[in-house]
Amino acid sequence: MSLNVLALGAHPDDVEFGCGGTLFKLSKLGAKIYIFVATSGEVGGEPEVRISESKKAAEFLNAEIIFGGFKDTFLSYSRELIQKIELVVKQVSPHIIFVNYYEDTHQDHYALSKAAITATRYSRNLLFYEVPSTSASFKPDVFTDISDVLDEKLKLLLCHESQVYKVNIGNLDILQVARSTANFRGIQARCEYAEGFSPYRFQFLEILEILGNGALKNNGGKY
Repeated sequence: MSLNVLALGAHPDDVEFGCGGTLFKLSKLGAKIYIFVATSGEVGGEPEVRISESKKAAEFLNAEIIFGGFKDTFLSYSRELIQKIELVVKQVSPHIIFVNYYEDTHQDHYALSKAAITATRYSRNLLFYEVPSTSASFKPDVFTDISDVLDEKLKLLLCHESQVYKVNIGNLDILQVARSTANFRGIQARCEYAEGFSPYRFQFLEILEILGNGALKNNGGKY
């Protein structure tokens, strides 16, 4: 059995920042990766450009991408959004789902996360990832060591060329923010670079058994 992985993002490049390294490693292990992008991110740039960039990143990941068609900055915790996610989950049958953490200063991130909790209520594995606007209350206790694929994660973000220098946090662009975040989570995970996740539900042994090759290891929550 192959592992089906679904990563949900409100905008193009959310998934790449939050769990791009993990997705890259899982893809190399034979997992089938699906990415759902709720909006085209038109508030942050030309929608055609951003969609094209998302497709480029998905191709680099060997992932299938699904666009939700919702309007940027207008996502809400609604029946429509919940049903859309439910439909994607039904189509994909994911063993593990990633979505941004709900405590976030961007309303789209909050809405998607809350809708995902409802829409994935029968799913056994749901983990939250972080993005630059995530609240400081995010406390990950599951980690992926991405020391060996940090360059690939940065290349995923570079696929979103129109956005690279739009995020400016303390004079850092998005690539620098991603590297700094990975370094900080790496310190927590006792490695050089890591991605951190907060599990809503997580059946670790189930994922290990599906992969069936010892690729994941339980080391204080690090895999």
